[in-house]
Amino acid sequence: MDLGLKDKRIMITGATRGIGLAAAREFAAEGARVAITYNSAAGRAAEIVDELGGPDQAYAVRYELREPDSINAAVAAVEDRWGGVDVLVANALWFTWVDPTQTPPFEDLPAAEWTAQLRANVDGQLHTVQRVVGGMRKRGWGRVVLLSSVTAHYGLPGSEIYSASKAAMHGFARGLMWGGKNVLVNVVAPGATTTESMEMVAPEIVAEQERITPSGRLSTPTDVAKVIVFLCSEANGGVNGELINTAGGR
Repeated sequence: MDLGLKDKRIMITGATRGIGLAAAREFAAEGARVAITYNSAAGRAAEIVDELGGPDQAYAVRYELREPDSINAAVAAVEDRWGGVDVLVANALWFTWVDPTQTPPFEDLPAAEWTAQLRANVDGQLHTVQRVVGGMRKRGWGRVVLLSSVTAHYGLPGSEIYSASKAAMHGFARGLMWGGKNVLVNVVAPGATTTESMEMVAPEIVAEQERITPSGRLSTPTDVAKVIVFLCSEANGGVNGELINTAGGR
């Protein structure tokens, strides 16, 4: 299947590891030009640029989800380099794994802590999309994929704020999908995925996630990335405003 992605200009936030990196590799394999963002891993980002084909095919730019000025600068840098952004994969997030048995109940959580997380994971994503979607509409073609989580559906202990921020992406996509012909906006919601972050999770928790997954295994970053690439391609002409779970049946 020809996905029509050759020379398309892709921007993937948070792409130095995990699902973001897997998506960058899949887009590059289709001949797209891929801009990856990083926060602090500049050296790793430079290695990925080389892996994806060097500066003619890949570009790395610093991006901080909590800083609007950084978001503006990152998008401007990609636009200056390639003339625009055809595809945005909003993958970056602010999340720190903690043992749910050690987190305070919501009623004891300081407001400053949860408002900061919401502002990063909601405001930061909306700000990024706003910065690129106007150009897509003017050119008459664009694709946006927002990364959510199945945690927004079924929850986890201590996940109130994270789940709320991810659920917000669903409502945002349903509104944004009306904004322009041939500009498609969708949400991908992974479950437990075998990223580097899973190494910090206790083995018994991983085993339980596998047990309750109908497919019998956790998704890999590549599993999720292939769905993202299809949604962002010319092959997708009618999937718009949808929430696609990539959690093995959960």
